[in-house]
Amino acid sequence: MQKENSIVLFNQKQVRRYWDEDREFWYFSIIDVVVVLTDSSNPRRYWSDLKSRLKQEGSEVYDKIVQLKMKPKRERVSSDRKMRQI
Repeated sequence: MQKENSIVLFNQKQVRRYWDEDREFWYFSIIDVVVVLTDSSNPRRYWSDLKSRLKQEGSEVYDKIVQLKMKPKRERVSSDRKMRQI
């Protein structure tokens, strides 16, 4: 298994992840995790609303949220195969 970029299944849904060799730390696609946990029909909107609420409540977690570029899922492969922010 290629550890750097891989897809795992959770409840038969794909979750993208990235292994940072330097930090020895996994990064997971939050949008994919939102789908698994909520079955939301619009996970990007769900995540956006959640971030807004966190910010309004003054959560420090909000300041540490960053968006990384990850390879798209197979069914969302772009024609140019570039990494996209997700």
